[in-house]
Amino acid sequence: MRKSVLGTISLIIIGVVFGAVLVSGFGWVRPGLANIHIGADHPPVQQLDENAAAFNNAFVRVAENVTPSIVQITVVASVKNKLPDDQFHFFFPFKEDVPREQQGGGSGIIISKDGYILTNNHVVEDAKSVTVSFHDKREFDAAVVGTDPLTDLAVIKIDAENLPAAYLGDSDKIKVGQWVMAIGNPLSLASTVTAGIISATSRNINIIEDRYGVENFIQTDAAINPGNSGGALVDLNGAVIGVNSAIATDGMTQRYIGYGFAIPINLAKSVANDLIANGKVSRGYIGVSISEVDAAVAKAIGMKEPKGVLVQELVKGGAAEKADIQKGDVILKIDEKEVNQANELQSYIASKRAGSDVRLTIFRDGKEIERYVTLKARDDDATSAVKASEKNKKGRSVDNLTISFNELGMSVRDMSEEELKEYDVENGVIVKDVKQFGKAFNQGLRDGIVIVSADRKKIESAKDLEIIIEKKKGGAVLLQVIDKDGNARIAGLEIPK
Repeated sequence: MRKSVLGTISLIIIGVVFGAVLVSGFGWVRPGLANIHIGADHPPVQQLDENAAAFNNAFVRVAENVTPSIVQITVVASVKNKLPDDQFHFFFPFKEDVPREQQGGGSGIIISKDGYILTNNHVVEDAKSVTVSFHDKREFDAAVVGTDPLTDLAVIKIDAENLPAAYLGDSDKIKVGQWVMAIGNPLSLASTVTAGIISATSRNINIIEDRYGVENFIQTDAAINPGNSGGALVDLNGAVIGVNSAIATDGMTQRYIGYGFAIPINLAKSVANDLIANGKVSRGYIGVSISEVDAAVAKAIGMKEPKGVLVQELVKGGAAEKADIQKGDVILKIDEKEVNQANELQSYIASKRAGSDVRLTIFRDGKEIERYVTLKARDDDATSAVKASEKNKKGRSVDNLTISFNELGMSVRDMSEEELKEYDVENGVIVKDVKQFGKAFNQGLRDGIVIVSADRKKIESAKDLEIIIEKKKGGAVLLQVIDKDGNARIAGLEIPK
């Protein structure tokens, strides 16, 4: 009996100790794998809000439907052994001290079921061979149909049928702030999708090294990197609105640092059609040199607000000159499209062929007028701009007077006969003593520039300019200026009271 009681007590004690061990944190006894339970029993949000779910699914559907229309392009090309050192770069990878023949790559957009593919000129430029790889891992050799360096666009062709052509949207309808997706093959990573917003439109980043280069980029913060070149920028309907072309970099790594640039698809469509039909672009030109209208210019010519683009110079014998476009005119619209930046007008014209007619709405002498211009093809032998002044044909006497305009931060003085001949002008006064960050300085006036007219009147002497400026106090005056290299332009200068 005693042994039985002792045994029972012992079992109870052992049970208590063992139970204590199980619930303690010593970790002496571990549960089996079947008993492990990790993570919460349900997600924090068990059912996504209907609007949030629809927004999320929009990205998913676009990625699923558009990715098959984007191809990877591999090129063997002859390239220059030069590493870009500026801030903006196309995506083609450059390296120093490498053989002239090297392999690079980019992306492309299928634009027809029978094998035409849109990409960048800099992707296929100087290509010796071009290979196209599809989302489903098929590969084709491609031929270059045509290139257009002035827009950095190109079309290549593969021998295939029933391809998943992308839907090309309307880039004129895009808005800053709207969501977009970049689809391409960055850093040799096939079929990569990133998202962001449109950060800005009508960007000119001076990356095309040709005075006739057309830059009207869409800026986006969707992540894009080398290899995205020629890929698609799409909206949430899956419509292609741009061709990814350039990135901002730190100049060393050539990697994405926050924003990239795409060619508007409306311009790309026009170029692609010409390249497919003719192998080259038959682009029309209006024959003007233009600049934005700033507040001073607007005030000087009597506009209520700065808008439109200012005609600085005309190409001799060009389309604009023949259509009675004049220096100092402000172009407000082309056809029905408002233009407020030089590259907006340039981009629209670039989408038109030589021989096309366009309607310009112009502000001149306080009124809006219309002029119809028939665009001409570019003639490299006849593209010199008309000088701001005629040849010096007669002598005159000057007082060699210098007048200071302290409120403007500059002085002007009369010109000698020798200086008139040197600048190749008939009249004018020389600007001197320009104060840094003064009103004259901020409008681009510098020592050595000649003012040939003010308020549309010839300036023969410093006294002439003084009289006009006195009359314009509290307003602004329109100046026509020229430098020693013969570069002429029109500038506005606000005059304090």
